[in-house]
Amino acid sequence: MDPPKVSVIIPTMNEEEAIGQVLDDVHKAMSRASVTYEILIVDTNSKDRTVEIAREKGARVIDEPRRGYGRAYKTGFEKALGEYITTLDADCTYPSEDIPMFLQMLEDENLDFITGDRLTLLEKDSMRRLHRFGNWMLSFTARVLFRTKLKDSQSGMWFFKRSILPGLDLTHDGMPLSEEIKLEAIIKGYKFKEVPINYYPRKGEAKIRSWGDAWLNWRFLWRKRFLS
Repeated sequence: MDPPKVSVIIPTMNEEEAIGQVLDDVHKAMSRASVTYEILIVDTNSKDRTVEIAREKGARVIDEPRRGYGRAYKTGFEKALGEYITTLDADCTYPSEDIPMFLQMLEDENLDFITGDRLTLLEKDSMRRLHRFGNWMLSFTARVLFRTKLKDSQSGMWFFKRSILPGLDLTHDGMPLSEEIKLEAIIKGYKFKEVPINYYPRKGEAKIRSWGDAWLNWRFLWRKRFLS
């Protein structure tokens, strides 16, 4: 059997409230794209029905007991079979309907990496004010330190060629992987584009530790710039 064209990777930990809708939305979007695809759920010790629902909806579930946002994605990257990889959160915040557009754009413009920019089109109720400020602060720091034009360094929706992964030095197992993967693609000279996307209010319990994760990400930017 030929490998799928696209691998959709979604990390989960107790996401039963929204994972079914997310997977339904992915299936709907990919049916419009008319390409082969797989959905990989990288699950970290869910105690609810997340895994059961994911399997019922046709996803391939990968158990990853080691905690960490970055760890889940790196495990997903290792297991993905698609020519292209796209990523989503399991809380209905990212627009699955944009996946076909990203695929078309990547191929038509011969790009290597696309990242979604949540902040340009952000609606008032989609993100708490504190999170908005944190995202702005981290993105501003990334722009200054790395001389990049990134508007949203923390976005978790990416679409890229799987073939570029060996050229990316992805070191962090936590939240900083989100900024690291974008910066690595830019630093290594891959054809990179940032595209405004819609961002919706989340469903289910938030896993982000607002101050803790922001501080971790901010420190990581400085370490990557001057110590790596």
